[in-house]
Formats: sequence, C-alpha cells, structure tokens
Amino acid sequence: MRQVTPEFAARLAAEVTTLALCWRIVRRDGVALGFTTHDRALWVAGLEYRSAPGMMPSAITLSDGFDVDTMEVAGALTGDGISDADLAAGRFDAARVEIFMVDWEAPEVGPMALARGTIGEVERRDAAFTAELRGPTHAFAASPVELLSPECRADLGDRRCRVDLARWTGTARVTGCAGSVVTLDIEPVAAGWFAYGCARFLDGPCAGTTVEIMESDGATVTLREALAAVPAAGDRVELRAGCDKRFASCRGRFGNALNFRGEPHVPGTDALLRYPGV
Repeated sequence: MRQVTPEFAARLAAEVTTLALCWRIVRRDGVALGFTTHDRALWVAGLEYRSAPGMMPSAITLSDGFDVDTMEVAGALTGDGISDADLAAGRFDAARVEIFMVDWEAPEVGPMALARGTIGEVERRDAAFTAELRGPTHAFAASPVELLSPECRADLGDRRCRVDLARWTGTARVTGCAGSVVTLDIEPVAAGWFAYGCARFLDGPCAGTTVEIMESDGATVTLREALAAVPAAGDRVELRAGCDKRFASCRGRFGNALNFRGEPHVPGTDALLRYPGV
C-alpha cells in the first residue's frame, strides 16, 4: 500500500486538483535528474524537476504478489535533459527511477509515491524514446540456482572473489582514439593486461561512460564497442584490469585460488564422447 499523508489526501479529494507527475532518475555515475509533467519547473526535496509535458508513463499496474511489475515511459529527446547521445552512450542503463505525484501549488507537501525501479531496454526512434521500467520484483525472475561451470561465476572484486581492486585500478589520459581503439599515456604493459576489464571516462564528452575492454596491447586498449562521442586528448580515464575467469589466471595472476567459484576439474558431457561406441 502507498502511504498518503492527510494533507495530500485532502488535495486528491478536491473538486479541482493541481497535481503533476514527477520522475527522479539517478544514473549509475551518480547524476540525478528530475522531470515533471507540469508546465514549469518544480523544486521537490532540493532537486529541480524540469518541465517535460511530453514525458508520460504507460498505465501503472502494481501487484501484491511476486509477478514482475513493468511499465514504459515515453518522451521526447531534449538537449538539456535526456539526449540521444546520452542514451547511445549507455548513461541511463540500469538507472534508478522513482515516479511520484505532487501538488504543484505546494510541492513541499509529502508526495505520493507511485512506482520505482530501474531502466531496462531503451528504444530510440526519430526524436523520441521509450524506456522500460523494471519494478523491484524483476529480481525474482533470475534463477537463484547456480550451475556447474569450469569458469569462475564471481566477478573480479565482488564479495565472493574478494580481490582488492585498488591494486588493479589506475588512471591514465587519452592520447588518441580511432573507433574502439584508445591510446593512453601509460607505460606499455603486457598484452592482455586490461582484457576483460573496463574503462570509465572521468571527464570530456564521454564523462560517465563505462565500457568493457576486449583486449589491450602496450599502451592501447580495444573497447567492446565504439564510443558514442570521441574523447579528446588529455581526457582522464579510469582503467581496471580484468579476469578471464580461468582457474590458471585466478591462481597465477591474482593468487586467489581459494576463492575461485568454478569447477575446472569436473568432467563435462564431452568426456563421454571420448569413449568408442558412445
């Protein structure tokens, strides 16, 4: 049940309401944005909610069971809010969203919460976008049972891996970029040093963008996909080494064999094919 304050309930019961919908979006890089259907900006709890009358949600359906609650939010792409470049760069992927109703005559009155979740699939078309909002119950759609695998099922540095990422993270500056290949001002390192890691751009046109690294060689890294914008020379980027999730790498490179979350010595179904007549 959504808690509604007596003051807000009285405004809902009025013959003429002065209500507006608001969206609070917090990206993974910490940037918080606010939007409202009102025709002027509103300040709610210290955050400015910019006027975006064309940004409307689909029907909000909430259940008290474990069914996955999803909805869609559609709107126009604006240069000072959500731009096509930001969506293409993935800055809004998995961003946290809160949708609530507020009285635009008295924004300080406790708002009425409607829905919350994270942004899933985003579709861009012409000068508009449609974003899927996944509710909290979306987490129940994942299988809680792990399967046997020769590779590690943990991610480097998480609570199961326990590798100290500080030792494997550094900052460099961009000296050049061609497509998905970025050249950095670092001392040449062994081939594959940053493979399967990630690069997070700290400033410049790509600020806030995190991209996986496919491979590295010397002072260059090859990203999984080309950047939506071209970083300028001197832009800072945070580099984190990766792990190929093999037992040999976990033991030899990271010295973390005790925390390896895989079964490299369990024979698979291909072992049956080694015998004649099978």
